Amino acid sequence: MQNRYQNLFPATLAFSAGLMLLGFTLEAPMDILEGLYHIVTMQDLLITDYVSIGGPGAALVNAGLVTMFSICLIKLSGDPFNGFTIVEMGLMAGFSLFGKNLINVWPIILGTWLYARYQKEPFSKHASVALLATSLAPLVSYMSLGSIHANIFLGIATGVVIGFLLPSLSSYTYKIQNGMNLYNMGFACGLFAMMVVPVLTAFGDSPDSALYWATGYNTGFIAVLGLLCASLILLGFFATGVPAWSVWAGYRRLLSTSGRAPSDYLRMFGYGPVMVNIGVNGLLGVAYVLLVGGDLNGPTLGGIFTIMGFSAFGKHAGNITPVMLGVFIGAYGMHHTPDYPSLQLAGLFGTTLAPISGHFGWPYGILAGFIHASLVLQTGGPVAGLNLYNNGFSGGLIAIVLYPTITAIARKRRPTLQNEDYYDQFEESAPIDTSNLAKTHGEAAPDEPPEND
Repeated sequence: MQNRYQNLFPATLAFSAGLMLLGFTLEAPMDILEGLYHIVTMQDLLITDYVSIGGPGAALVNAGLVTMFSICLIKLSGDPFNGFTIVEMGLMAGFSLFGKNLINVWPIILGTWLYARYQKEPFSKHASVALLATSLAPLVSYMSLGSIHANIFLGIATGVVIGFLLPSLSSYTYKIQNGMNLYNMGFACGLFAMMVVPVLTAFGDSPDSALYWATGYNTGFIAVLGLLCASLILLGFFATGVPAWSVWAGYRRLLSTSGRAPSDYLRMFGYGPVMVNIGVNGLLGVAYVLLVGGDLNGPTLGGIFTIMGFSAFGKHAGNITPVMLGVFIGAYGMHHTPDYPSLQLAGLFGTTLAPISGHFGWPYGILAGFIHASLVLQTGGPVAGLNLYNNGFSGGLIAIVLYPTITAIARKRRPTLQNEDYYDQFEESAPIDTSNLAKTHGEAAPDEPPEND
């Protein structure tokens, strides 16, 4: 059963190699080496654009290497490949353009490995969590390079503690969000960072957010992303061994799901519809950035890659568009415009709330995006730029408030907590039966948590 989606391994290796090859076509090898040095010696607090710090070539090579090591870790651990594997690769590739690098992720992974040993469980059960927990990689860099107490061993120890504690914390936070926030680890890491920052402050440290933001790369990145997304759509229709009409039918059924976690689209619909969904959502991400007059750079490419990754696990055009629209509208209610860097990222990463749109309907998706546009600008302060998944932190707070409120008032039902274990979604690769899938008020997907009348 674990071999069912083994094609993901060579596909991800090819994607990683493509990122590195593209990097070497943009810059000379020595310039890339110098850029990588600048990348690994940065504190990496949000927003640190590696395209600005090390150049586009070095940023892409870093992303390719981190993604390659990540998929090899999943492979070697014995963790089965499924839709969430695509999520992990999208996250690792995306955030390796602004925050994760070849050095700062490993102490956290080591900490999770030690946790698995402590619990006497196989590392395969926690390998995915280890990769997701690298959201706090900037804290490793800060304690190694930026703190007044900066020390390489202190940075390593900090990463080990993060990796050891996050599995249990993320398992708990997953349940209280009821599948309405796709970036569960972002919420868990945000809570952790909120405790760490006051402690650091008490000891004389003062981490603070940063802003390194590259501009002027739109033309090149449009060409690359456009080609990638178009290729995925064509491959989905014509290269999966399934008739194009069947792929189209599967994609239409995919659009009828709510996206509520866990929704493993790869297991539900197969390669073809998922590849089409990835390509379409990637184009939507690019379109959003361009329509608001934004910049395609490390952070926004990270947001687009994240959308593409979660296109195998909950996001589709129907449930992300209302959230994007809500963020766009919300921007005009503040002293900013949608092209403000943090709001560009909010429009992309705010799609973590796509399940609210899919489960309750598009007006609630717009509402969630509208609230998110304001809240995400405030949640970065308490965590001082240490949590890369800050939109996940904001999304978790919104999900915890909106889900019971809408359920009780609009649906006149008693809200209940999810019973699924966080780790269960990573350990299955068997296909999911979608024969009973039917759209009802924008909320229907197999195996979604029941609600009590």
